[in-house]
Amino acid sequence: MTGSEAKHVTRVLRMGPGDRIVLLDKAGERFQAVIEEVSRHHVRVTLERPLPAPAPSPVHITLCQALLKSPHMDLLVEKTSELGVNRVLPFIAERTVVKVEGGRARAKVKHWQEIAQSAAKQSDRAMPAEIGPLHSFNEMLPVLSKESALKILLWEQEGIKHLKDLLRSNSPATRVLAMVGPEGGFTEREVKEAGEAGFVSVSLGCRILRAETAAISLVTIIQYEWGDLGLH
Repeated sequence: MTGSEAKHVTRVLRMGPGDRIVLLDKAGERFQAVIEEVSRHHVRVTLERPLPAPAPSPVHITLCQALLKSPHMDLLVEKTSELGVNRVLPFIAERTVVKVEGGRARAKVKHWQEIAQSAAKQSDRAMPAEIGPLHSFNEMLPVLSKESALKILLWEQEGIKHLKDLLRSNSPATRVLAMVGPEGGFTEREVKEAGEAGFVSVSLGCRILRAETAAISLVTIIQYEWGDLGLH
């Protein structure tokens, strides 16, 4: 192992010869290994045995997230990945402040994929969250309208339907599409069009949360009610 992986093992985890470590390959296979040798730029290990993969959550969660400013988007990807979200689909909404396209957009997605990979290791996931390419709201919605799932849109102006009531009045879903807006929230047009695509607008309650806090809270609540949060 070389590069950032070796640096993480030696400088962050402070591991050395004789220590055992769990390795994850690109296919999600896990192995117990023992460190044989470390140097400034590489770590040499011996594979000892394969390990069983952690059981997946009973609910598959796709988070459709309007693009946020870099530190907030990075935090959102990291924490929702740790919480077990399966996909993050970033999109540009009407009130999105950040504008990226072309090469910058691809670089952003690659950066988020690296964050998701690191979060998978932290939270002992078999596979990291999938990070989709950046699309506009109008490009994304027709595709999502064809997916079979419980579709939830968080909207701070929703005064009737609450997330808790929606989850507890339905049988546990195996797939959830959850959509969260940008810093300035969704426009009424976007909420209307999302509703036509099958999304139910809900509120988290009386507090107005930052977009990244709302997304992290949403995933946490779904995992608590229908997923594996707290299960042993």
